[in-house]
Amino acid sequence: MKKIVLTTVFSVMLGSGVAYADDKTLDISYVKSPFNLQMIVMKEHNLLEKQAKPLGLSVKWHEITSGAKQAQALASGDLDVAGVMNTSSVLMANGEGNPVMIIAGVSRPTDTFAIVAGKNGVKSIAGLKGKKVAGPKGTVLHQTLVAALVKNGLSINDVEFVQMDLPQAFSALQSGQVDAALLAATMVIKAEQEGAKVLTTANGLVVPKLVMASSDKVVKSHPDWIKATIAAHNQAGAWIEKNQTEAVALGAKVQGISIEDAQKLYNWSHFTQRINQADITSMKEDIQFMIKNDMMRNDIDVNGIVLPQAMEQ
Repeated sequence: MKKIVLTTVFSVMLGSGVAYADDKTLDISYVKSPFNLQMIVMKEHNLLEKQAKPLGLSVKWHEITSGAKQAQALASGDLDVAGVMNTSSVLMANGEGNPVMIIAGVSRPTDTFAIVAGKNGVKSIAGLKGKKVAGPKGTVLHQTLVAALVKNGLSINDVEFVQMDLPQAFSALQSGQVDAALLAATMVIKAEQEGAKVLTTANGLVVPKLVMASSDKVVKSHPDWIKATIAAHNQAGAWIEKNQTEAVALGAKVQGISIEDAQKLYNWSHFTQRINQADITSMKEDIQFMIKNDMMRNDIDVNGIVLPQAMEQ
Protein backbone atom coordinates (compact mmCIF):
# COMPACT_ATOMS: atom_id res chain seq x y z
CA MET A 1 0.00 0.00 0.00
CA LYS A 2 1.10 3.53 -0.67
CA LYS A 3 1.62 6.00 2.09
CA ILE A 4 -1.66 7.39 3.42
CA VAL A 5 -0.26 10.49 5.08
CA LEU A 6 0.96 12.95 2.49
CA THR A 7 3.97 15.16 2.81
CA THR A 8 3.14 18.71 3.86
CA VAL A 9 4.21 20.14 0.52
CA PHE A 10 2.12 17.71 -1.50
CA SER A 11 -0.94 18.15 0.73
CA VAL A 12 -0.84 21.88 0.16
CA MET A 13 -0.45 21.42 -3.57
CA LEU A 14 -3.54 19.23 -3.70
CA GLY A 15 -5.47 22.01 -2.05
CA SER A 16 -6.62 20.02 1.00
CA GLY A 17 -5.17 18.90 4.28
CA VAL A 18 -5.23 15.19 3.50
CA ALA A 19 -5.48 12.98 0.43
CA TYR A 20 -5.43 9.22 0.13
CA ALA A 21 -3.67 6.97 -2.33
CA ASP A 22 -4.02 3.23 -2.84
CA ASP A 23 -3.03 0.50 -5.24
CA LYS A 24 -6.25 0.91 -7.21
CA THR A 25 -5.50 4.50 -8.15
CA LEU A 26 -2.90 5.74 -10.59
CA ASP A 27 -1.83 9.18 -9.39
CA ILE A 28 -0.36 11.31 -12.16
CA SER A 29 0.63 14.96 -12.30
CA TYR A 30 -1.13 17.18 -14.82
CA VAL A 31 1.44 19.66 -16.13
CA LYS A 32 0.03 21.98 -18.79
CA SER A 33 2.92 24.44 -18.93
CA PRO A 34 4.90 25.29 -20.97
CA PHE A 35 2.66 23.77 -23.70
CA ASN A 36 2.51 20.07 -22.96
CA LEU A 37 0.05 19.14 -25.68
CA GLN A 38 0.33 15.36 -25.28
CA MET A 39 -0.65 15.72 -21.63
CA ILE A 40 -3.55 18.02 -22.46
CA VAL A 41 -4.86 15.62 -25.13
CA MET A 42 -4.35 12.62 -22.85
CA LYS A 43 -6.45 14.19 -20.09
CA GLU A 44 -9.12 15.86 -22.23
CA HIS A 45 -9.71 12.68 -24.26
CA ASN A 46 -9.57 10.37 -21.21
CA LEU A 47 -6.87 8.29 -22.90
CA LEU A 48 -5.18 7.20 -19.69
CA GLU A 49 -8.49 6.30 -18.08
CA LYS A 50 -9.24 4.01 -21.03
CA GLN A 51 -5.85 2.31 -20.71
CA ALA A 52 -6.18 2.00 -16.93
CA LYS A 53 -9.70 0.56 -16.86
CA PRO A 54 -8.74 -3.02 -17.91
CA LEU A 55 -6.24 -3.00 -15.03
CA GLY A 56 -8.99 -2.14 -12.55
CA LEU A 57 -7.41 1.27 -11.98
CA SER A 58 -8.91 4.69 -11.57
CA VAL A 59 -6.86 7.75 -12.50
CA LYS A 60 -6.34 10.80 -10.33
CA TRP A 61 -4.78 13.95 -11.77
CA HIS A 62 -2.81 16.46 -9.69
CA GLU A 63 -1.80 19.88 -11.01
CA ILE A 64 1.84 20.51 -10.11
CA THR A 65 4.05 22.97 -11.98
CA SER A 66 7.43 22.27 -10.37
CA GLY A 67 9.66 19.39 -11.39
CA ALA A 68 11.30 19.46 -7.98
CA LYS A 69 7.93 19.06 -6.24
CA GLN A 70 6.99 16.22 -8.55
CA ALA A 71 10.23 14.49 -7.59
CA GLN A 72 9.32 14.89 -3.91
CA ALA A 73 5.87 13.41 -4.52
CA LEU A 74 7.34 10.45 -6.41
CA ALA A 75 9.71 9.82 -3.51
CA SER A 76 6.92 9.88 -0.92
CA GLY A 77 4.74 7.52 -2.99
CA ASP A 78 1.97 10.08 -3.35
CA LEU A 79 2.56 10.29 -7.09
CA ASP A 80 3.00 7.31 -9.41
CA VAL A 81 3.78 9.14 -12.64
CA ALA A 82 5.19 12.60 -13.26
CA GLY A 83 3.32 13.62 -16.40
CA VAL A 84 6.02 16.08 -17.45
CA MET A 85 9.34 16.81 -15.74
CA ASN A 86 12.39 18.63 -17.00
CA THR A 87 15.50 16.48 -16.97
CA SER A 88 17.34 18.99 -14.77
CA SER A 89 14.93 18.11 -11.95
CA VAL A 90 15.24 14.40 -12.75
CA LEU A 91 19.03 14.57 -12.57
CA MET A 92 19.07 16.58 -9.34
CA ALA A 93 16.64 14.17 -7.70
CA ASN A 94 18.77 11.17 -8.62
CA GLY A 95 21.89 13.00 -7.46
CA GLU A 96 20.31 13.22 -4.00
CA GLY A 97 19.41 9.53 -3.92
CA ASN A 98 15.81 9.84 -5.15
CA PRO A 99 15.63 7.34 -8.06
CA VAL A 100 13.38 9.03 -10.63
CA MET A 101 13.19 7.05 -13.88
CA ILE A 102 12.57 8.48 -17.37
CA ILE A 103 9.80 6.48 -19.08
CA ALA A 104 9.13 8.59 -22.22
CA GLY A 105 10.11 11.77 -24.02
CA VAL A 106 7.84 14.82 -24.31
CA SER A 107 9.57 17.78 -25.97
CA ARG A 108 12.70 19.90 -26.36
CA PRO A 109 11.23 23.42 -25.95
CA THR A 110 14.34 25.58 -26.22
CA ASP A 111 12.46 28.82 -26.91
CA THR A 112 9.72 28.53 -24.30
CA PHE A 113 11.89 29.09 -21.19
CA ALA A 114 13.11 32.61 -20.53
CA ILE A 115 14.53 35.11 -18.07
CA VAL A 116 12.24 38.13 -18.15
CA ALA A 117 12.90 41.59 -16.68
CA GLY A 118 10.19 43.94 -15.52
CA LYS A 119 8.92 46.86 -17.55
CA ASN A 120 11.45 49.72 -17.58
CA GLY A 121 13.83 47.49 -15.62
CA VAL A 122 17.24 45.98 -16.36
CA LYS A 123 18.17 45.59 -20.01
CA SER A 124 20.66 42.71 -19.90
CA ILE A 125 21.75 39.65 -17.93
CA ALA A 126 24.76 41.63 -16.69
CA GLY A 127 22.33 44.17 -15.30
CA LEU A 128 20.91 41.54 -12.93
CA LYS A 129 23.92 41.85 -10.63
CA GLY A 130 22.62 42.67 -7.16
CA LYS A 131 19.00 42.34 -8.32
CA LYS A 132 16.18 40.11 -7.12
CA VAL A 133 15.22 37.21 -9.42
CA ALA A 134 12.29 34.88 -8.75
CA GLY A 135 11.69 31.41 -10.09
CA PRO A 136 11.51 27.69 -9.33
CA LYS A 137 14.69 26.20 -7.92
CA GLY A 138 15.87 22.78 -9.00
CA THR A 139 14.50 23.16 -12.52
CA VAL A 140 15.68 23.81 -16.06
CA LEU A 141 14.83 27.49 -15.53
CA HIS A 142 17.17 27.54 -12.55
CA GLN A 143 19.85 25.98 -14.74
CA THR A 144 19.15 28.55 -17.47
CA LEU A 145 19.65 31.40 -15.00
CA VAL A 146 22.94 29.97 -13.76
CA ALA A 147 24.16 29.37 -17.33
CA ALA A 148 23.23 32.92 -18.39
CA LEU A 149 25.01 34.43 -15.39
CA VAL A 150 28.16 32.33 -15.97
CA LYS A 151 28.20 33.38 -19.62
CA ASN A 152 28.26 37.00 -18.46
CA GLY A 153 31.03 36.51 -15.90
CA LEU A 154 28.67 36.27 -12.93
CA SER A 155 27.44 33.52 -10.62
CA ILE A 156 24.20 32.75 -8.82
CA ASN A 157 25.71 34.46 -5.77
CA ASP A 158 25.68 37.78 -7.66
CA VAL A 159 21.86 37.89 -7.62
CA GLU A 160 19.23 37.46 -4.93
CA PHE A 161 17.50 34.31 -6.14
CA VAL A 162 14.09 33.81 -4.55
CA GLN A 163 12.29 30.45 -4.77
CA MET A 164 8.83 30.88 -6.31
CA ASP A 165 6.67 28.68 -8.49
CA LEU A 166 5.89 30.05 -11.95
CA PRO A 167 2.54 31.74 -11.19
CA GLN A 168 3.96 33.44 -8.09
CA ALA A 169 7.09 34.54 -9.96
CA PHE A 170 4.94 36.02 -12.73
CA SER A 171 2.79 37.91 -10.20
CA ALA A 172 5.88 39.18 -8.38
CA LEU A 173 7.26 40.49 -11.68
CA GLN A 174 3.97 42.18 -12.54
CA SER A 175 3.78 43.89 -9.15
CA GLY A 176 7.41 45.01 -9.23
CA GLN A 177 8.38 42.93 -6.19
CA VAL A 178 11.25 41.37 -8.16
CA ASP A 179 13.50 42.69 -10.90
CA ALA A 180 13.28 39.59 -13.08
CA ALA A 181 11.49 36.27 -13.20
CA LEU A 182 12.10 32.85 -14.68
CA LEU A 183 9.06 32.20 -16.85
CA ALA A 184 7.79 29.75 -19.43
CA ALA A 185 5.50 29.71 -22.45
CA THR A 186 2.24 31.63 -21.99
CA MET A 187 3.67 33.64 -19.10
CA VAL A 188 6.54 34.83 -21.31
CA ILE A 189 4.07 35.90 -24.00
CA LYS A 190 1.79 37.67 -21.50
CA ALA A 191 4.73 39.39 -19.81
CA GLU A 192 5.94 40.74 -23.15
CA GLN A 193 2.46 41.98 -23.95
CA GLU A 194 2.54 43.94 -20.69
CA GLY A 195 5.85 45.57 -21.59
CA ALA A 196 8.33 43.24 -19.89
CA LYS A 197 11.61 42.42 -21.62
CA VAL A 198 12.95 38.96 -22.40
CA LEU A 199 16.63 39.08 -21.44
CA THR A 200 17.34 35.63 -22.87
CA THR A 201 15.69 32.34 -23.64
CA ALA A 202 17.31 29.00 -22.88
CA ASN A 203 18.41 28.81 -26.52
CA GLY A 204 22.21 28.65 -26.67
CA LEU A 205 22.47 28.15 -22.90
CA VAL A 206 20.62 24.96 -22.02
CA VAL A 207 18.80 22.35 -24.07
CA PRO A 208 15.54 21.82 -22.14
CA LYS A 209 14.43 18.21 -22.29
CA LEU A 210 10.98 17.44 -20.98
CA VAL A 211 10.17 13.84 -20.14
CA MET A 212 7.59 11.63 -18.48
CA ALA A 213 8.91 9.95 -15.34
CA SER A 214 8.11 7.59 -12.49
CA SER A 215 9.75 6.30 -9.36
CA ASP A 216 12.02 3.28 -9.41
CA LYS A 217 9.60 1.60 -7.00
CA VAL A 218 6.56 1.99 -9.29
CA VAL A 219 8.56 0.96 -12.37
CA LYS A 220 9.53 -2.29 -10.64
CA SER A 221 6.27 -3.07 -8.81
CA HIS A 222 3.75 -1.92 -11.44
CA PRO A 223 5.20 -2.34 -14.94
CA ASP A 224 1.65 -2.64 -16.26
CA TRP A 225 0.92 0.87 -14.99
CA ILE A 226 3.95 2.18 -16.85
CA LYS A 227 2.93 0.33 -20.01
CA ALA A 228 -0.60 1.78 -19.83
CA THR A 229 0.73 5.32 -19.30
CA ILE A 230 3.14 5.09 -22.23
CA ALA A 231 0.35 3.68 -24.42
CA ALA A 232 -1.88 6.66 -23.60
CA HIS A 233 1.04 9.04 -24.22
CA ASN A 234 1.63 7.41 -27.60
CA GLN A 235 -2.05 7.68 -28.50
CA ALA A 236 -2.00 11.38 -27.66
CA GLY A 237 1.09 11.96 -29.80
CA ALA A 238 -0.41 10.10 -32.74
CA TRP A 239 -3.66 12.07 -32.50
CA ILE A 240 -1.79 15.38 -32.41
CA GLU A 241 0.20 14.43 -35.49
CA LYS A 242 -2.95 13.59 -37.44
CA ASN A 243 -5.06 16.48 -36.10
CA GLN A 244 -2.63 19.37 -35.60
CA THR A 245 -5.13 22.19 -36.14
CA GLU A 246 -7.63 20.68 -33.73
CA ALA A 247 -4.86 19.90 -31.24
CA VAL A 248 -3.54 23.47 -31.26
CA ALA A 249 -7.11 24.75 -30.77
CA LEU A 250 -7.56 22.42 -27.80
CA GLY A 251 -4.28 23.62 -26.31
CA ALA A 252 -5.35 27.23 -26.78
CA LYS A 253 -8.66 26.57 -25.03
CA VAL A 254 -7.10 24.77 -22.06
CA GLN A 255 -4.33 27.36 -21.68
CA GLY A 256 -6.70 30.29 -22.17
CA ILE A 257 -4.69 31.84 -25.00
CA SER A 258 -5.27 32.74 -28.62
CA ILE A 259 -4.91 30.28 -31.48
CA GLU A 260 -2.05 32.43 -32.75
CA ASP A 261 -0.16 32.20 -29.46
CA ALA A 262 -0.91 28.49 -29.18
CA GLN A 263 0.51 27.92 -32.65
CA LYS A 264 3.63 29.84 -31.65
CA LEU A 265 4.07 27.62 -28.60
CA TYR A 266 3.46 24.52 -30.71
CA ASN A 267 6.25 25.59 -33.05
CA TRP A 268 8.57 26.27 -30.11
CA SER A 269 7.91 22.94 -28.40
CA HIS A 270 9.58 20.40 -30.72
CA PHE A 271 7.49 17.50 -29.48
CA THR A 272 8.82 13.97 -29.26
CA GLN A 273 7.59 10.69 -27.82
CA ARG A 274 11.06 9.32 -27.05
CA ILE A 275 14.51 10.58 -26.15
CA ASN A 276 17.61 9.89 -28.20
CA GLN A 277 21.34 9.49 -27.76
CA ALA A 278 21.87 13.24 -28.19
CA ASP A 279 19.60 13.76 -25.17
CA ILE A 280 21.70 11.31 -23.15
CA THR A 281 24.86 13.19 -24.08
CA SER A 282 23.19 16.50 -23.24
CA MET A 283 22.14 15.21 -19.81
CA LYS A 284 25.71 14.10 -19.08
CA GLU A 285 26.88 17.61 -19.95
CA ASP A 286 24.14 19.09 -17.76
CA ILE A 287 25.35 17.03 -14.81
CA GLN A 288 28.91 18.31 -15.12
CA PHE A 289 27.68 21.90 -15.44
CA MET A 290 25.40 21.59 -12.41
CA ILE A 291 28.08 19.97 -10.27
CA LYS A 292 30.56 22.69 -11.22
CA ASN A 293 28.03 25.40 -10.32
CA ASP A 294 26.84 23.83 -7.05
CA MET A 295 23.42 22.77 -8.35
CA MET A 296 24.27 19.06 -7.88
CA ARG A 297 26.59 17.36 -5.43
CA ASN A 298 26.88 13.88 -6.91
CA ASP A 299 27.45 12.41 -10.36
CA ILE A 300 25.04 9.75 -11.65
CA ASP A 301 24.85 7.20 -14.46
CA VAL A 302 22.37 8.71 -16.94
CA ASN A 303 21.89 5.43 -18.79
CA GLY A 304 20.79 3.82 -15.55
CA ILE A 305 17.77 6.12 -15.12
CA VAL A 306 16.31 5.77 -18.63
CA LEU A 307 13.96 2.86 -19.35
CA PRO A 308 14.70 1.06 -22.65
CA GLN A 309 11.21 1.87 -23.93
CA ALA A 310 11.92 5.58 -23.44
CA MET A 311 14.64 5.49 -26.12
CA GLU A 312 14.20 5.86 -29.85
CA GLN A 313 14.65 2.54 -31.61
